[in-house]
Amino acid sequence: MIQSEIVAGLDIGSTKIACIVGRKNEYGKVEILGLGRSDSLGVNRGVVENIQNTVDSINKAVAEASHNSGVDIKVVNVGIAGQHIRSLQHRGSIMRNSIEDEIEHDDVSNLIENMYKLVLPPGEEIIHVIPQEYIIDNQQRTRQPIGMSGILLEANFHIITGQVAAAKNIEKCVKKAGLEISSMILEPLASAEAVLSSEEKEAGVALVDIGGGTTDIAIFQDDIIRHTAVIPLGGNVITDDVKEGCSIIRVQAEELKKRFGSALASENKDEEVVSIPGLKGRSAKEISLRNLAHIIQARMEEIIEHVLYEIKNSGFEKKLIAGIVLTGGGSQLRHAAQLTEFITGMDTRIGYPNEHLAKSLSGETGSPMHATGIGLVIKGLDNKEIKKKRQTSKAPKTSIGAGFFSKIFNQGIDFFEKDQSV
Repeated sequence: MIQSEIVAGLDIGSTKIACIVGRKNEYGKVEILGLGRSDSLGVNRGVVENIQNTVDSINKAVAEASHNSGVDIKVVNVGIAGQHIRSLQHRGSIMRNSIEDEIEHDDVSNLIENMYKLVLPPGEEIIHVIPQEYIIDNQQRTRQPIGMSGILLEANFHIITGQVAAAKNIEKCVKKAGLEISSMILEPLASAEAVLSSEEKEAGVALVDIGGGTTDIAIFQDDIIRHTAVIPLGGNVITDDVKEGCSIIRVQAEELKKRFGSALASENKDEEVVSIPGLKGRSAKEISLRNLAHIIQARMEEIIEHVLYEIKNSGFEKKLIAGIVLTGGGSQLRHAAQLTEFITGMDTRIGYPNEHLAKSLSGETGSPMHATGIGLVIKGLDNKEIKKKRQTSKAPKTSIGAGFFSKIFNQGIDFFEKDQSV
C-alpha cells in the first residue's frame, strides 16, 4: 500500500481551534504530520459569535499547522457541534424497475438523496444522513444491499440536523480564512472514529466528548450509530464555577482546575491547600483542594446526569456492553471516570485518540483534547478512499433502448456525487 493523500482537519471549538494534518502510511495507520492550535476567541458553545475573531484564530492555527507539517493547507474537513444539533430516526424507500437487475450503487444513492428532501422546521438543514440497515422486499435485512435482487428497497436512517445559520457562519469563517471545505462532519462522529474500537461499537458503547462549551454524545450498538445528542455544558462552565466559588480571576480558575482539579472531593484531604497569588500587591489566597473538588464535582455530576438521561432516552441503556468512553479536554479531570461509573453504574474508560495512529511527532497529539481533530483527519481520509473506489468501480452503462432522458439522469447522478462531500 502506498502512502495516501494528505488531509487536514479543522476543529473549531469553544476553547481552542486546532488544525491537524495527516495521511495514511504504507501500513494503513494514520500518520500525523503537524498540529496547530490557537485560543478560540469568537466561538461559544460550538456556535460562532464573532466572525472576525474566529477567522483570526483559524488563520493562526492553520499557519502553525502548515509550518509544522511543511504542507500548504488549502482544503479542510471541518467539525460542527453546538446545542442546535438534533437527531431523528426515519425510514425511506424506493421502488426499482426490475427484480432481474441487481441493486446498484445508484439505487442506494437515490434512496439516500431522497432523505435530504425531508421537510424540516424553518431554519434547519440536514447535516448527515446515515443508513443503519437496508430492507429488501419487506423481508431481507442487510447492511450491504449492493448486488442483491429486489423491487422495494427500504432503509432505516439516522438523520442529524442543525441550524442553517450556524453552519453558514462556520462556512463563512473558513472561506474568509482562505480555505475550502471538503466536508462538514458532526464532531462526536469524528471523535468516535479516533477513540473507539470496532469491538466497542459492535458491543454497544456511549462516547461522551466533554469539550469546552458542549458535551457531545454518540451511542453505537451492533456497529451502527443509534443516537446523537449535544449537551450545552462543558469545561468552561466548571471554570466559571471555580472562579465564582473561589473568588479568583478566570485565568487562575482555569489553571487551578487543570493542575489541581478533581471530580471526587472524597479523594482530597482537608489539609491540602494551594496558594494563589494576590492581585496588585494583595496577599496570596489559600484555597482548599477539597473545597475546589466539591465545586468541580457538583458541576460534573450535573453533566453526567444529563448524559445518563440521553442514554436512557436512546433506549439502549441495557445494551451498552462496552459502557462509556470519555474523551475531550474535560475527560482529563482527575477521577472523572470514577465519578461517571459511580453515577451511571457503567464501565468507563478515558478515550485516547491513538486507536488508528502511527507513531506521531509528539505526545501532544495523543491527548483526548485532540480526539475531534484527529477524527476529522481519519474521516477525511476515509471519504477520499470511498470516492476513489466509487470512481474506479463505475463503468459506463449501456443498455438496449436507453433513451435521452436515461442518459441525462445518469449524468446528473454522476455530477451530484462529484460535487457532494461524502
